[in-house]
This record gives sequence, structure tokens and C-alpha cells, in this order.
Amino acid sequence: MRRPLRIANASGFYGDRFDAMREMLTGGPLDVLTGDYLAELTMLILGRDRLKDPRLGYAKTFLRQLEECLGIAHERGVRIVTNAGGLNPAGLADEIKELAAKLGIPLRVAHVEGDSLPPRPGGLTAHAYLGGTGITACLAAGADVVVTGRVTDAALVTGPAAWWHGWGPEEYDALAGAVVAGHVLECGTQATGGNYAFFRDLFRDHDLRHPGFPLAEIHSDGTSVIGKHPGTGGIVDVGTVTAQLLYETGGARYAGPDVTARLDTVRLAADGPDRVRITGVRGEEPPPTLKVGRCRIGGWRNEVVFVLSGLDIEAKAELVRAQVEESFQRAKSRPADIRWELARTDHPDAPTEETSSALLRLVVRDPDPDAVGRTVSGAAIELALGSYPGFHVTAPPGKGAPYGVFEAEYVDAGEVEHVAVLPEGVRESMPRPVRTRVLEDVAEPALPEPLPAATPTRRAPLGLVAGARSGDKGGDANVGVWVRSDDAWRWLAHELTVERFQELIPESRQLKVVRHQLPHLRALNFTVHGLLGEGVASQARFDPQAKALGEWLRSRHLDIPEVLL
Repeated sequence: MRRPLRIANASGFYGDRFDAMREMLTGGPLDVLTGDYLAELTMLILGRDRLKDPRLGYAKTFLRQLEECLGIAHERGVRIVTNAGGLNPAGLADEIKELAAKLGIPLRVAHVEGDSLPPRPGGLTAHAYLGGTGITACLAAGADVVVTGRVTDAALVTGPAAWWHGWGPEEYDALAGAVVAGHVLECGTQATGGNYAFFRDLFRDHDLRHPGFPLAEIHSDGTSVIGKHPGTGGIVDVGTVTAQLLYETGGARYAGPDVTARLDTVRLAADGPDRVRITGVRGEEPPPTLKVGRCRIGGWRNEVVFVLSGLDIEAKAELVRAQVEESFQRAKSRPADIRWELARTDHPDAPTEETSSALLRLVVRDPDPDAVGRTVSGAAIELALGSYPGFHVTAPPGKGAPYGVFEAEYVDAGEVEHVAVLPEGVRESMPRPVRTRVLEDVAEPALPEPLPAATPTRRAPLGLVAGARSGDKGGDANVGVWVRSDDAWRWLAHELTVERFQELIPESRQLKVVRHQLPHLRALNFTVHGLLGEGVASQARFDPQAKALGEWLRSRHLDIPEVLL
């Protein structure tokens, strides 16, 4: 039995902390360092890069980081695995080989491809989410650096773990344990106190200004311990790990190309300072399909934000809306989609002009750039001397800009060729899964015994009792909510129903909302279908990735048992 794999992450997104790679390589012993650079929005950004220059399409930041850190990784024997290849993993692999030759470092570079699929007419990119088997093959062939395109985020961990421990494709429990560890690591400092709902509780004893990146010790049976390098900022505890486990997941079955992990079996326990042990994870056969992300240009978009100060905010908003709408009616090309939002950020008797002001946001979309260009800028700016008192905007409207749309679909896994290009250039096709299982919802577990009906309550914000973390999956929003005691769980499971959620989040009332229970985590996971329109790139909403949706939910007031407060 081999010792645990020590694997860490140095990037949670394209644009993450540049120095993190050096910090992780020099902060303590590692076997593998991963970097996650891809997200739905990133694929669109890289697609636009490649339209300008076909040699691009990868995360350029990674190459600059490697220029500083390749020597350190080589000296310490740390393998590097990253999805920074984006749309062009072969191109990035070639750049890394050139860099290694320039630095005089003997380096074996491999890459994984096959995720790129033909885009539809008018489409920009189309990529299947591959698993970790190609990464496993590359490492087994002696690669020091493995570059991939669109693999699942957790594959950056399952691939190295399967290589390290020699797992076969049907060792589902072990693979599922690695998936869970990979999901905790993938967003970097979100596992070490970053973006954490109860951050105020941590200030007393922990430095949150510069949280360290997470690492995992993965054992041969798939159990793991999440931690961080000694002396780095932030904290790893059951709460920070719970928050990340709930991030952008849905029901109890968390499906991937290698295995379906059962999130309802995950058990967390403190294992010392800045150490959380993950046990009990069960795995099942992967589904017979692969997720495919397709990006396209959805049309053209423009935005104007009117500033309304002082008195009569609602009347001022009504006037400017009527004036702009009348201007649109007279225009030759009225925008196809027009949305208004009034944010009442104003305060009565305000000590500053800014705090006396509200913001009226106009967003327009249309397939025709002219319909969102001069039509909008003219309608807004021509009102400068003939509208509400104090008229001004936050910035002059421009010509408009293209916006992207992310769409997810599923294809039979057999239609996608998953290829590992080994260090010597040999191309090795990865086999299909031995067995598959059609994905089905798990039956909801029984609710816990409720608190006594006569328990006194007090009107208070939900966030005094519950934490939350939220995010996006295409046009859907995910909100994970958890509590830190058994009594709080007994209350939350009964109180925060779908109906109560929709009452607290009015935007969701006309949408489909699905609730999932995860009792071992004392957590509920909500999926709000369609809240984000056509996804983050279309910017259909004030918070287009729903990053703060959970915090809004925590700020809403309801009747909470006093014993929990």
C-alpha cells in the first residue's frame, strides 16, 4: 500500500493569485500541484482569443507562472497537472517544451485532447467534459507536466490519484472519494476561509487577508484529509469544507465521466488544526453520457445606469423610463430585449450626495448591433437637459458589445474520443467506462424530528444560524445552505422549504426551484432553474453568476427559535 498522495491546487480560476504557484511549491512537500483555469465564461474568453490568433486559446497566465516556477517544481520532483490548455492544449504543451529548453530543464510534457467537438453553425466553441483517465495515462508514461483542455474540475485530482494508487476503473468508492477531494480543492481559497459566510467568527484567531491554497492527502481507499501548508493564512475546518462541497452542486448524485459520487454519504470530521478528514464516500457507475458545453455569440448588449438623487426617486425613475421608451418607439431599430432595474441605494437625509442616490439600470439586447448602439446612446444622452432634476449617468453609453451564451447538452460517451498524447508523442485512446448507470434522483431522506412546536421564536436574519454559498451552472443558480448543530438542522430541514425559499427570494417565485437534503452535512441544496437567463456571459442579472444570492438569502428575516440564537 502506497503512502497518501499529497496533492494541492494553485489556481481556482483564470486570473487567480499569480504568486500561488510559487507559494505552494515552496510552502511544503507535494507530489502533484494542480491548477484549475477553466469556467463557462473562460471558454468564451478563450474562444474570442483564438478568433484573433489561432495559436492562442490557452491560459497565458499559466505559462508566465511556469517561467518562474518550473525550476522549483523540477528540483522538488513535483508533477504539475492543469486544464490551462483550454481550447488549445497541444499549443500550450509545445510552448512549455520551448520554455523548458530555454531554461535548460529536462522536462517530459504530455497533454490530453479529444474534448473539442465541432461547433454548430454560428457557434464559437463546443467541448465535452472529459474525466481523469487521460491524465492517469500521461503520468504513468512519466510526464512531469500534463496539460488538458476541458476536463471536469475534479478530474485534475482523480487522474493523479488513480495513477498514484493504481486504481482500476471500477474502484468506484475510491474514485468518488477523490472526486469529493477534488471538488473541495478546485476553487482554491474558497476551501480555506475565502468567501466564507461566517468569516466574522474567524477574524479573532485567523488572518484572512491572504488565505493559503488548499491541499489534500488522498489515501489508497479514497479517504482524504484536507489541509494547507503550515504558516499560511486562512483556515481549514469543517465549515469551510462544507461550504465548498455545496458550491455549484445539486442533488445527492454528483455525476462525472469516471464515477458518480454520492454526496449524501460524505462525512466530515476535524482531524487537528487546519485538517478535515473526509470519509464514507460511496461511488457508483458513471452515466453513459458526457456533458458538453457550447458557447456562442448571443447578440449585442448595452447598458446605461441613471443616477437619481434626493427626493421623488420613484417619480424620477418613472419619468426617465417613459422618455426612453418613447424614444425607442420613434427609433428605426428598437432593441428586442429591454430591462429596467431600480436599486434603492438611497438614504433619507443623507450626509453625502452618493448616499442620497438610487441607481436605475437599463440593459438592452438585440441581434443587431445598431439596435443597441446609437439607438440607446441617443435615447439616454439627449435627455441630459430635459428630464428629471439632477440628471446624470455613471458613464456615457458606448456602441454596445457582443455577449456570449453558454448552453449545456449531453452526448453519448462513445461519440467522444479521449486521447492522451504521451511525452514521446504516442497517442493513446482512453477506453470507455466498463459499466454505466443512467442518472436518477435519490429518494429524499426522512426529515429529522422537528423542534418542539412551542419553542419561542424571534424575528431575525437567517444568516445568524445558517451559512450559504451560491454560484452558477449555465442559466441556473445553485444555493447551498448549512447549519452547525443538530438542533439547527432539525429546524432548517422543516423551515426552509421550497415555498419558504421562494417567499424569501421573490425572483424565484415564477421559476422552478428544486431542493435536495444532505443530512450528514446538515445541509440543503437549492437549484433555481433559469434565474440567470442565458448564463453569466449574457449578464442578464445584477449578480450574473449568483455569487451573492446566498448572502441575500442569509439577510432575509424569518421566525427563528430563540434557542438557536
